[in-house]
Amino acid sequence: MPLQTFRYAACGGSNALFGLIIYFFTYWYFFKGAIVDIGFFAFEPHSAALFLSSIITFIAGFTLNRYVVFTTSKLKGSIQLFRYFLSFGSNLVINYALLKLIPVFSQLFTICIVIILSYFTQRHFTFKVHKDGHTEFTDLQ
Repeated sequence: MPLQTFRYAACGGSNALFGLIIYFFTYWYFFKGAIVDIGFFAFEPHSAALFLSSIITFIAGFTLNRYVVFTTSKLKGSIQLFRYFLSFGSNLVINYALLKLIPVFSQLFTICIVIILSYFTQRHFTFKVHKDGHTEFTDLQ
């Protein structure tokens, strides 16, 4: 297994587990399974837990990918962050849609799907790694 793939699996798996722990903790203990009303919108508890855990894992995931997994990428940090946000946003929409099917238990299933999609998106778009394992050396303007 290539080192980069191992690092991605280790960091992604750790971040997914971290997100799952945050999700379950906030769902059962913070939101206590109740509707979360923020004035102009009311979240179902599983949606509120998903969005809260997503904010935290977004920061952790980008940091791990940038400084541990895809360390040879020469793209500007702002471009990486924007691309990561696009990838993350797409994965969040997929996660949310699947979560609506079976709240709480679908989270485990969606994590598996999102990890696979996320790896390919980040490898070929966010941090642009070529087939030979090298990253893109030109910055997009």
